[in-house]
Amino acid sequence: MKTEDIKHLFTEFEDAASEIDGVECWSARELQTLLGYSKWENFEKVIQKAKDACVNAGENFPDHFPDIRKTIPMPKGAEKEIQDILLTRYACYLIAQNGDSRKVEIAFAQNYFAVQTRRAEVIEQRILEYERIQAREKLSHTEKQLSGIIYDRGVDNQGFAIIRSKGDQALFRLSTAQLKYKMGVPEKRALADFLPTISIKAKDLAAEMTGLNVQNKDLHGQNPIEKEHVDNSTAVRNMLVNRGIYPERLPASEDTDKVKRRLVSDEKKVLKDTKKEQGKKK
Repeated sequence: MKTEDIKHLFTEFEDAASEIDGVECWSARELQTLLGYSKWENFEKVIQKAKDACVNAGENFPDHFPDIRKTIPMPKGAEKEIQDILLTRYACYLIAQNGDSRKVEIAFAQNYFAVQTRRAEVIEQRILEYERIQAREKLSHTEKQLSGIIYDRGVDNQGFAIIRSKGDQALFRLSTAQLKYKMGVPEKRALADFLPTISIKAKDLAAEMTGLNVQNKDLHGQNPIEKEHVDNSTAVRNMLVNRGIYPERLPASEDTDKVKRRLVSDEKKVLKDTKKEQGKKK
């Protein structure tokens, strides 16, 4: 495919996109033309294959292929209402994958939407990783606060470590050491560095509750505070289990230290690339 053809198709696909309720989408009728299909009936067959692929991927296809009606002009000023479908970027990608790859337009669309869809996946993954790092830092802050609160009430660092371990036992139904072994966490690393986001937030909620109740109930000494933390961790566990979530069964996540380094590295690369682009424009 020639460079000018690629640029032309790229412009056409970009210009055909619109945004409805914050979602980027394309009209199936317009995409039909862009993909080189002269008959709507033939293009409908491709759309159906794409819907099937969407369902097989575990997606709810009406979210990506909502039916709409549109009015088109007719001769002598008349108008006609026809069926149309709004297509998300993902829907367009599936249509391209199920189209006639002998068509130049389909070949272009397969690559165009694959790249764009992958970009969205990368962004989504980065957001999830960022949220996990934020949750981990929040847990560290909460546990530091809790340590300070109970230190003034007769509990030293060793006592706090025992209280935290008892909380893990109540939340996960396994000791910290057992859970570390099960998840493959290095002995000298913190368990929370390898927990999935929901488990990190569960530990954080239990610690927040303990800190609040220790003050509200004016608890002193290791035993009463330990019981309070176990009760709170048990309450959080029960809430999760009632929704079908067993925290001890969730797989380990990537080391938060590695994730944090990757995010920082990506940010530096973006800044470097941005400066290069700015330098070219000057």
